[in-house]
Amino acid sequence: MAKPRTRKSPKESRRKIVPSREEILAKGKSLRERCPRRSHGEWKQARNRPDPLVLLEGSNKGRMPELIPIRWGRMLQSPFTFFRGAAAVMAADLAKTPSTGLRVQACGDCHLLNFGGFATPERRLVFDINDFDETLPAPWEWDVKRLAASFVIAARNNEFSKGDAREAAQASVRSYRKRMIDFSGQRALDVWYARIDVEGLIDHFGDAETRRRLRRRITKVMQRDVVEDDYPKMVADNGGRPVIRENPPLIYHWSHLPSGDSPGLQKTVAAYRATLPEDRQVLLDRYQLEDIAAKVVGVGSVGTRCGVALFTGAADDPLFLQVKEARHSVFEPYVGASPYANRGQRVVIGQRLMQAASDLFLGWTVGPQGRHFYVRQLRDMKLKPLTELFTPPTMREYAKACGWALARAHARSGSPGLIAGYLGKSEAFDEALADFAVAYADQNERDWDALRKAVRDGRIKVQAEA
Repeated sequence: MAKPRTRKSPKESRRKIVPSREEILAKGKSLRERCPRRSHGEWKQARNRPDPLVLLEGSNKGRMPELIPIRWGRMLQSPFTFFRGAAAVMAADLAKTPSTGLRVQACGDCHLLNFGGFATPERRLVFDINDFDETLPAPWEWDVKRLAASFVIAARNNEFSKGDAREAAQASVRSYRKRMIDFSGQRALDVWYARIDVEGLIDHFGDAETRRRLRRRITKVMQRDVVEDDYPKMVADNGGRPVIRENPPLIYHWSHLPSGDSPGLQKTVAAYRATLPEDRQVLLDRYQLEDIAAKVVGVGSVGTRCGVALFTGAADDPLFLQVKEARHSVFEPYVGASPYANRGQRVVIGQRLMQAASDLFLGWTVGPQGRHFYVRQLRDMKLKPLTELFTPPTMREYAKACGWALARAHARSGSPGLIAGYLGKSEAFDEALADFAVAYADQNERDWDALRKAVRDGRIKVQAEA
């Protein structure tokens, strides 16, 4: 006689069976069958590879025409500066490389200068990714590959040996792998709370003199004061009203932009305010907008609408906010459009997902002409890496720190267990990525040579800066 079936209650049937950590790792390991780890080391220029200069010219669409020659001029300086401005080129190349199919919230422009130190809202100095203009959910491998390639290119820029350049790239990947394995064994909350303290990192950097120099820089950054250091340099008096001091062509006022108290800009500020948590809205309400000016920044951002806004709460209480135009991510043609209608929101949500601690004033808005922007503090104890001064040992330690920070960022939005299971304990993936990084650095140099030729032939106009 057949045994009667026990009917599950609706609540029980909806209950998910949570796999064990061992099962998740095993599932990640099984991905090697269709995407071997060694396959990531391959890079060959495809016959139908798009012309990199055509891609870059396409990315200039919508930028301010008068600033495009400055962008080309900065990219022309070296293979490293070219790489920094060529995220769109590498995105097209990465889309044709092997992938496990696992996605995370990706940085999108993950090179070694897009990491650094900054202050948390609690005033702790942490090390993390600090640029999210291209962020989008995408294959985790793409960030790791761009990061590894950036170390080879930067090491060549410093005239390191081939072995030292390759080892810097491999150190970043090895660190990513080992830290991802660590995160795979932690509770989700522990991963979310994880931070990388700058002071703790310094103990591993270089020789005693390097560590002393770094500590002096940290002390200087910690002591920096907006009123004493930034305000006198950046602000001038205009009939009793503070205005941002011009330094053309890098800092200047938009002639078409209305004054800070105009209805158009006030509407933009109100839209930005609405994206902040309520407690930050109360804080912002203590300030009023005084002035806003254009500010040319970076390499990849040159030509986009970027500015600095001056707010004051009192005569000795200024607040500088950076306003950056948010465009479509370079990853969107290959992984699909962002789910957010406002591209500034795409940047902000990605930053909040990836960073251990985000800026107090991080938000987004729409400008008077309908462009999308995100907003953050201009300077808040920022500590930029001076990679051009690094020795090979210091570069390797910095590579480890970047790999650690990237693993932590990916572990927050992705599955650290699946990625760790795929990576494994051997150095197979590390060595493959080092091969890729060297091969792609060669490709980057060929692309840079193509730019130099285009400039010589008069196809591209550049503006050199003093």
